[in-house]
Amino acid sequence: MKIGVPKEIKNHEYRVGLTPASVAEMVAAGHDAVVETKAGEGIDFTDQDYIAAGATILPDARAVFAAADMIVKVKEPQASEIALLEPRHLLFTYLHLAADKPQAEGLMKSGATCIAYETVTDRNGSLPLLKPMSEVAGRMSVQVGAHYLEKEQGGRGILLGGVPGVAPAKVAILGGGISGVNAAQIAVGMRADVTIYDISMSRLAELDMFFSSQIKTAFASKAAIAAAVKNAHLVIGAVLVPGAAAPKLVTRDMIKTMKRGAVLVDIAIDQGGCFETSHATTHEDPVFEVDGVIHYCVANMPGAVARTSTLALNNATLPFAVRLANLGAEAAMTADTHLANGLNVSGGNIRHHAVADALDLQYVAG
Repeated sequence: MKIGVPKEIKNHEYRVGLTPASVAEMVAAGHDAVVETKAGEGIDFTDQDYIAAGATILPDARAVFAAADMIVKVKEPQASEIALLEPRHLLFTYLHLAADKPQAEGLMKSGATCIAYETVTDRNGSLPLLKPMSEVAGRMSVQVGAHYLEKEQGGRGILLGGVPGVAPAKVAILGGGISGVNAAQIAVGMRADVTIYDISMSRLAELDMFFSSQIKTAFASKAAIAAAVKNAHLVIGAVLVPGAAAPKLVTRDMIKTMKRGAVLVDIAIDQGGCFETSHATTHEDPVFEVDGVIHYCVANMPGAVARTSTLALNNATLPFAVRLANLGAEAAMTADTHLANGLNVSGGNIRHHAVADALDLQYVAG
């Protein structure tokens, strides 16, 4: 199979679908790789690195899409990329379709087979290709939250961990999954006052055992969330419903009760966000203010640490990419039901129940 790696074109996106090391694995498995020139330049993977790994360098995305059978990316295809897709293509990337009906309709029109990293599962029902970016986003959420609590950034002027004699900031983390746990680890390390909210009592029990006395846990009732938002200096939205739009846990009325200069970080923004006031932002213009509260809602958050993110993502995606190349999409998904769960669009139809429900489109079994 011929594997294509285009340069990412989303705002300030420097990650790349395959590293030179991953390309070398593909070539060793008997496949050809074509890489758009300067695709990895932003994180110091040069064209020469890719050539040494066995790839052919092509001048632009159009040439890559024309030459390749399978396209491996990081972020969802932009409109100009969707226009290059054909029914013969297999697209393997993050899609996050539940919050993006125009993209879904564009992919349906293309006729391409589109497998989304974020809905591939494993034997435990978890999301192995979402996990590395969830880890990055969780850890980053505290880092950026602490930054925007600084007064010159418009924040309340609070040091996350406080100092002797001055209380630390209160951090409320909504969701006890991968992102939430990683956020909590960093917040605890910075000596913040951390509470994790979740609707699963078994998960709260696990977190209580894992963190011991370092954090507090609470059931995520509407009343508890309202109280948390009112009292917190930093609220991190880390909820996830696989394939579906994120639930709006924090209302505009709740935000009106918050302290001026408090910060919200919405990790769930790729799936539409879990704060009613959220809308997607970019690394170029990452924050906005509503009722005196700073909102950080960057949709490709891990792109800020693009080299770390690319390496972590390739560790997880490469085995699946090789399997797809070796067997072809249909045979690979027949052999692996967990990979089949990643199928979102093919043959002009939506193939994932949660995506279809979120977009009010017809689900057609794959």
